[in-house]
Amino acid sequence: MKKENLPFTKSKKLLNLDNNAKTIKGQKLNYKTAILYLASWKNSGFNTCGSASKGCRVACLYKAGHGIFNNVQQGRINKTRWFFLERESFLVQLKKEIRLFIINCKKTGFIPCIRLNGTSDIPWELYGILEEFPGVQFYDYTKHYKRALKYIAGDYVKNYHVTYSLCEDNEKEAFNILKLGGNISAVFRKFIPKSFRTYPVINADDNDLRFLDKVKKYSGGLICGLIAKGPAKKDFSGFVLDAI
Repeated sequence: MKKENLPFTKSKKLLNLDNNAKTIKGQKLNYKTAILYLASWKNSGFNTCGSASKGCRVACLYKAGHGIFNNVQQGRINKTRWFFLERESFLVQLKKEIRLFIINCKKTGFIPCIRLNGTSDIPWELYGILEEFPGVQFYDYTKHYKRALKYIAGDYVKNYHVTYSLCEDNEKEAFNILKLGGNISAVFRKFIPKSFRTYPVINADDNDLRFLDKVKKYSGGLICGLIAKGPAKKDFSGFVLDAI
């Protein structure tokens, strides 16, 4: 079947509002998070993670938490196909939900922040959304090296924060990002160390607010440590690190 003929149903709701064990922790810091969960890699028939490594694909959080349920996976597939096949109407719906989210945050006294790549790695800076909502903090993790370099160079709007993700096949690039002063995320098997290869490590499982991580006091960047979850617990490709 040709991609343009792939079936899908338009979702009534695109954004997930703090229905996540990690993002809800941000409420203690007065932030409320909206996340867009799409189908990762090629699960929808479209590749949403162009730089995904083998280890990343195997250990992906796509099937962690609520993602283990077929209806949740199908919902993410529908959203992804909608994005690729009828992008204009998708973006109209997404912007509508962002506006409603902002209103909700104002009423409840929270600061809004948005992560559009919950289980994908799409260059959202290409679609004008970040500029349309300059008062909202957007943030993402990415394995696209060029995107991380652009972020460090200051080529993105000020309300967009990018953390580069370390995996088994991009160590050189990841540590160059650190050297240049950027942050990277890294998954550890059993515990999160205080430092890794001379760089300081923070516990990024404490919250998902990566744009609050401070790096200025360090000579270089900061490693945002995460404990392996879901399928990642059984990964030995090099994607999951064994801290000593």
